[in-house]
Amino acid sequence: MRRKDFGIWQSWSWVEAYDFMVALAAGLRRLGATRNDKIAVIGSNRPYLYWSIAAAQCLGAVPVPIYADSVAEEMAFVLDHAEIRFAIVEDQEQVDKILSVRDRLPALQAILYEEKRGLRDYDQTGLAALADVVASGRESLKEPGGAETLEQAIAQGKGADTAVILYTSGTTGRPKGVMLTYDNLIASARIGIAFDGLSEVDEIIAYLPMAWVGDHVFSYAQAIIAGYCVSCPENAETIIQDRREIGPTYVFAPPRVFENLLTLTMVRMEDAGRLKRWMFEHFLGVARKWGEKLLSGDQVPLAARLHYALGDTFVYAPLRNRYGLTNIKVGYTAGEAIGAEIFSFYRSIGVNLKQLYGQTEASVYVTMQPDGEIRPDTVGRPVPSVAIRLAANGEVEFNGPGVFQGYYKDPGKTAEVKTADGYVRTGDVGFFDAAGHLKIIDRAKDVGKLGAGGLFPPKYIENKLKFYPNIKEAVAFGGGRDHVACFINIDPVAVGNWAERNNIVHASYQELASDPRVYELIAGHVAEVNRALAAEPQMAGAQIARFLILPKELDADDGELTRTQKVRRGFISERYASLVEALYDGSPSASIRTEVTFEDGRKGLIEGEVVIRDVAVAVPSPLEAAA
Repeated sequence: MRRKDFGIWQSWSWVEAYDFMVALAAGLRRLGATRNDKIAVIGSNRPYLYWSIAAAQCLGAVPVPIYADSVAEEMAFVLDHAEIRFAIVEDQEQVDKILSVRDRLPALQAILYEEKRGLRDYDQTGLAALADVVASGRESLKEPGGAETLEQAIAQGKGADTAVILYTSGTTGRPKGVMLTYDNLIASARIGIAFDGLSEVDEIIAYLPMAWVGDHVFSYAQAIIAGYCVSCPENAETIIQDRREIGPTYVFAPPRVFENLLTLTMVRMEDAGRLKRWMFEHFLGVARKWGEKLLSGDQVPLAARLHYALGDTFVYAPLRNRYGLTNIKVGYTAGEAIGAEIFSFYRSIGVNLKQLYGQTEASVYVTMQPDGEIRPDTVGRPVPSVAIRLAANGEVEFNGPGVFQGYYKDPGKTAEVKTADGYVRTGDVGFFDAAGHLKIIDRAKDVGKLGAGGLFPPKYIENKLKFYPNIKEAVAFGGGRDHVACFINIDPVAVGNWAERNNIVHASYQELASDPRVYELIAGHVAEVNRALAAEPQMAGAQIARFLILPKELDADDGELTRTQKVRRGFISERYASLVEALYDGSPSASIRTEVTFEDGRKGLIEGEVVIRDVAVAVPSPLEAAA
């Protein structure tokens, strides 16, 4: 493993990592940790936190990674529900959050922290420096029988034991603790390793939340089984630079990351000189025509190959280097649908980007895209050893070696999700196309009908809006209504840059979001989406009739997004009920007064008048209607 600290990459061999793991395991045992105890792991991606997971597993204890950006209230629920006895945390911030709710955590025995900064004057009762616990463990291993006792604890472990509890993001309510076994994780890791030919020579950079199943499989389970190197960035702000220095061969990122990279590129190109802009646009045209064909190994004329090679020298290779994707062998995106244009852009410039479909309850993998069969509108075929079927209502159900044990302390929810014959209900509606690829339409609970009977898939509409760099987030409404309406969050970087070029002065996001010229810009994008929907017979009735731009960004700290950045549509509908009604009662504007949470935990108010804009519905051409 590697970690960048103070601008310098520190490295550890497998031997050094093992030495830390067993010493910490022995130290935890001295503190009283035993088999089946629950041990929380909280912080950003750091080698010692991954090793803490392994140390807990050595004892037969169950690690419970928790989202590091969770507020204290969210953290308290998981810590209490999981009956955490020990918490291994990164720094003072995480210690403070736990201490603020400690009176609600009867099972908690000790908090172990890695960074001592800011903690010197704290009451150390129930607190301990991780380094001290490791040192204590080293001493115990030297005692007669110390090492043998630890080896015996490791030997007691079985594949069917619970290896980790990962709490879901809580899109529809309280998070649920997904129990995954060692057998689940090993089988899932081997599926990914075999599918993409991963080995000890590969590199990955770990920057996604450790509490998310993707990171647990890609940065932990697969790394151990394949033996590849995992590098941890210095901090969230240096990820792109750190990725460029490492040059990973294996990359995973949710669509938002790829969208943000492309947005920054387009913003910078607006400020570039005329020659650079011409070169960029010209060679992107070449890439759109031939890039994906070349990547897929299709027949391409020699002249086109030479033209593309020239573009690779001047545009594509510098772009890949800028993104830190120079050495990329395979990259994945999942979690939400990625825009077709964005997906094709990366593939066209030589990034072997694929989509996969998975869930925490599957230990990640349900479907993957084989080489040569990669399309932006599907999530691929069922992975080896996974069976998929569609229920009568179109809901996707799967079975395979990664299927979870159940939800921790919640047999009722487990029974709702698992069928009698062992399949898992995903909650997603989809269908198989003629080539046997799975297409996901939307969440089953979200797909509805408009008042006139037309189909209303909100996520489908939202994703079309988010294809535009100026739109960061969208929330569509329309179930049981006579038309579709939307909340929109503008992207402050893209729209801010556009405003600067157009001499639009603004002092805050709220001012920018309310500017009439910004409304005009977004209205143009909404009109384009309507034209695209009009061209699809099933979607023509789901065009957007009205929209408003929210004066604040949707935020996980305000409960509007999950910690994995998914929209909590039901919560938003309730919180902004007056705005939703105004979208449907013909009002030209509506008042808003809502509380916001700042990064330091302080509360504030945003209030004002929000403009509501009508948009013309597009009429499909006779040719499209006939099709």
